[in-house]
Amino acid sequence: MPEIKIGIVGTGIYLPTSYVTAEEIASQTKGIWSVDAVKEKLGIRKKLVANKNEGTQEMAYLSAVNCLENTGVDPLDIDVILSITEEWKEYPLTTSALYVQGKIGATNAWGIDLQNRCCTCVSAIKIAKDMLIADEDIDTIMIVGGYRNGDFVDYEDTNMSMMFNLSAGGGTLILRKGHDKNLILGSHIISDGSLARTAGVEIGGQCNPITKDNIDIAYKSLRLLEPEKMKNRLNEVSMKNWLHCIDKSLYKSKLKRNDLDFLAILHIKRSGHLNMLEELGLNENQTIYLEDYGHIGQIDQILSLHLAQEQNLIKPGDNICLLAAGIGYVWASSIVRWG
Repeated sequence: MPEIKIGIVGTGIYLPTSYVTAEEIASQTKGIWSVDAVKEKLGIRKKLVANKNEGTQEMAYLSAVNCLENTGVDPLDIDVILSITEEWKEYPLTTSALYVQGKIGATNAWGIDLQNRCCTCVSAIKIAKDMLIADEDIDTIMIVGGYRNGDFVDYEDTNMSMMFNLSAGGGTLILRKGHDKNLILGSHIISDGSLARTAGVEIGGQCNPITKDNIDIAYKSLRLLEPEKMKNRLNEVSMKNWLHCIDKSLYKSKLKRNDLDFLAILHIKRSGHLNMLEELGLNENQTIYLEDYGHIGQIDQILSLHLAQEQNLIKPGDNICLLAAGIGYVWASSIVRWG
């Protein structure tokens, strides 16, 4: 049976124009973090901030428009829309995929929302490839999402420094069966359910609803709910799990670490980023460190691919690793052969 090729037709991005600087972040920590520490340790020179009109669903839609313009894909040719938009959105219990479908006129598609926190894009790539191979009626899938979880960050919470980088924006990928460029190769995902409730928004759900007494803090209540458990477990397994995902996705792609040419990784602290490059035998010209964007959650890999094309950092034949992790906790890697 001949191999079915699945390729990335193109990318689209939407980025807010407003931002906060390292100086402003340091100021909001009330002296806990210095400007130099925010820049050098956390790796944030500035990060993006969405305005009241830039909701997650709307930014997803705007990135989809950008992707359609970049690729020339007809919305009527889209069969499925997989939304990777965050749960923090304009209206709870609305379906983000269907919002995008309606706005772009993809009337022949059906849509569904997926959630894996900051791992959702890489997880969705695996799901999309599997769907395209398994279902003869599906030829084109749009992966699209928006993110602005930075709204919830309390800069005076000393446990939250790992999330000071949370930013805002939207991103889109279009995948197509039989597209023989930018091929999706192997993917691998690991999750650790023992960490399922170690981080999250504390106030606003069924267990701890918003009331008149807690409303002032509810919208800044993204927290490490079990900080010691989470940090200890991540110190024990995180790098090991990431490298295992990379090696397994390379194995499924019939490749090894020394075959990698570019790393599209989510924004993490600077030392972790440099350590990952060292582990993979890559240099700083073979990645993009998102220190001027912050961490746009599951959009980071799309942004990194988008910027790499603009800056001519990837060329035909390059093997690219899309690397992600999300609270809960999930690690994932997917390999793309560019060009």
